[in-house]
Amino acid sequence: MFVSHRNEIEKKQLNHPAMQAVEKQILIGPDQGWADHVMRLFTLGKGGYAPRHSHPWPHIMYVVEGKGNLFMDGTDHPLTPGSVAYVPSDIHHQVSNAGEHEFVFMCIVPKVGEA
Repeated sequence: MFVSHRNEIEKKQLNHPAMQAVEKQILIGPDQGWADHVMRLFTLGKGGYAPRHSHPWPHIMYVVEGKGNLFMDGTDHPLTPGSVAYVPSDIHHQVSNAGEHEFVFMCIVPKVGEA
């Protein structure tokens, strides 16, 4: 059993040449008792983006706050609070902040995706 609040969970600033203003929190995963998957919360600052990439596992997204964009397999998809997305395995994708404020979204991946 695990109960917490996102304000109480460690935030990690991600540093990579192909990303900007990305912060990650592990909300629930194996350390909290969910052995097979990991639920992460990403916060992208103004102008923030993750790298364009693909990987051999799927993930699902849920937008919590702000305006963003999901580039997936050559197409841009606008995202707003309440938007959901399924990104299949091996699909080229990128998430970016498209607004003036923080863009916050949850992303659930299989455990291998958080290795």
